[in-house]
Amino acid sequence: MNGARGRPYGRRGGAASTGRATEGATLSSAESGGPVTDREYPRGDPTTPVTISYIAESAGVSIPTVSKVINGRSGVAANTRARVEAVIHQYGYRKPAPVSRSNMMELVFDELEHLWGLEIIRGVERVARRQRVGVVLTEFGPQRNAIRYWIDDTLARRPACIVTVAQLSQEQRDQLRARGIPFVVFDPTAELPDDVPFVGATNWAGGRSATRHLVELGHRRIAMIGGPDQILCCRARLDGYRSAMEGAGLAVESELLVRTALTQQGGYQAAADLLARPQRPTAIFACNDLQALGVYQAARAAGLRIPADLSVVGFDDLPVTALVDPALTTVHQPLIEMAMAATELALALGRGEKAPQAGLELATTLTVRQSTAPPPC
Repeated sequence: MNGARGRPYGRRGGAASTGRATEGATLSSAESGGPVTDREYPRGDPTTPVTISYIAESAGVSIPTVSKVINGRSGVAANTRARVEAVIHQYGYRKPAPVSRSNMMELVFDELEHLWGLEIIRGVERVARRQRVGVVLTEFGPQRNAIRYWIDDTLARRPACIVTVAQLSQEQRDQLRARGIPFVVFDPTAELPDDVPFVGATNWAGGRSATRHLVELGHRRIAMIGGPDQILCCRARLDGYRSAMEGAGLAVESELLVRTALTQQGGYQAAADLLARPQRPTAIFACNDLQALGVYQAARAAGLRIPADLSVVGFDDLPVTALVDPALTTVHQPLIEMAMAATELALALGRGEKAPQAGLELATTLTVRQSTAPPPC
């Protein structure tokens, strides 16, 4: 998949429709819930259009005040509301029907290369199928150059909502909001404003439970292969590792911490370096399962047996981890459930419902298999 390509995935819904507002007649989405075409005509005079600005001028109030009255919102004095309503009635103004939305939602990735992406698709598709909503799957690609075309196309399509695994800029989020297109960020990699809805996982607790498991087995030289420090979940998992080590009275040695890409090759290179040291670790906690699979490769290349010579713990619990030999002990991140929760939240926002909370974190749990054991004597 190259570039930003919107592709139908699963059940297709109706086509998106767009509307164009007349000049001087558009309310912001924050005021009206979407573009408003409010050109109506006074009774008996079809040549004179009635706009919200005309009503505001006639009633001697501001345009936002008229908007509040039309949409039944509070914050308007009773006598002012009565005056505005009288002008509305006088000219026979009717609030236009809202612009119809597509029966499609969008799922957006930066790059759809890792195994966990399939788990996210499964979760999104389960909820979309149940609610009879189609899914457009978009991938920006490694260069992200096509994102500017995607945002224009998306604004034109007007999907019901968006679940984005890709990290959108503030400008892009503002553009979606201005068109009344709700979105939910899946597992954010960077800090978000408080009003941006997201679904994530308890990464810190997961990192702590993985490390505590190794400590309880008797390991003292426990290395961690982390991910890029700018990614939030990587920092949280590393902080959980530190917490467990310090809680056990063990020093967090800088030589036992390696940061690398969240890939199998990254895990292999980092583990090869750790295992070549004179005082090699007896256990390695990898920031994700792909790195852990790289640790398996490095251990075998060094002639070490898992778990007799080296214990390994991953993070994510991808389906492949139960199939490798030995089966990998890992922290279960409920990717399918997270994707389902993100989709349900996004669709609810698309129906105009309010989110009970901006952020939701689902619990991680440790899945113990055969890749961990007490350290060699």
